Amino acid sequence: MKYVIRILFVAVVILVAVGYYYKNSGDHLTGDKWVGIGILGASFILMPLFIYHRWKDKKVKDYMLTEENIQKMKNFTKEEKTDKN
Repeated sequence: MKYVIRILFVAVVILVAVGYYYKNSGDHLTGDKWVGIGILGASFILMPLFIYHRWKDKKVKDYMLTEENIQKMKNFTKEEKTDKN
């Protein structure tokens, strides 16, 4: 999955670069098309794959503010204060 994300990122960068090349050479319509395809690919393909890849083995409960996690935070700060003294 990591390599697919890297390949897609390079493809998006190339598409945007080619689009700006066409825009600078005078063909604005084709340049806008390539830049748009690159941005759409980044938004609807690359970003969801990246988010899925980063969150697939995580527990959402660990990041939620529950009573148990609040107690853990309080205990952690108490331990830090006692360690400093």
